[in-house]
Amino acid sequence: MQTITLYGIKTCGSVQKARRFLDSRAVAYKFVDWKNTPLDSSELECFVQAVGVDTLLNTKGTTYKKLGLKEQNLDEQGKKHAMLANPLLIKRPVIVYTNLGKKQVLVGFDESRLAEVFG
Repeated sequence: MQTITLYGIKTCGSVQKARRFLDSRAVAYKFVDWKNTPLDSSELECFVQAVGVDTLLNTKGTTYKKLGLKEQNLDEQGKKHAMLANPLLIKRPVIVYTNLGKKQVLVGFDESRLAEVFG
């Protein structure tokens, strides 16, 4: 049995869509709400290793704009530090699952990709 963890915030529309998708297919998963459970650096590093920091960082969100991060021209370490300090900077949802013994990470809601992975 594979372990699936869905990270995000429960009020996010994309997270809600992903949860409905998994629930409708009776896919068991653990939900981690970043508003209640802070992201730790090892989790963030796992995400970055899998998809890259630029895929993970939500540059279109209001948090990114409010913090003026575009003007700061952050390097990779700066971006990771910003995401750790404020997980709302991370594209949601982040879904971590195991496939053939290897951790896989999906970022964002893409129904066709979810159907491909979870049926």
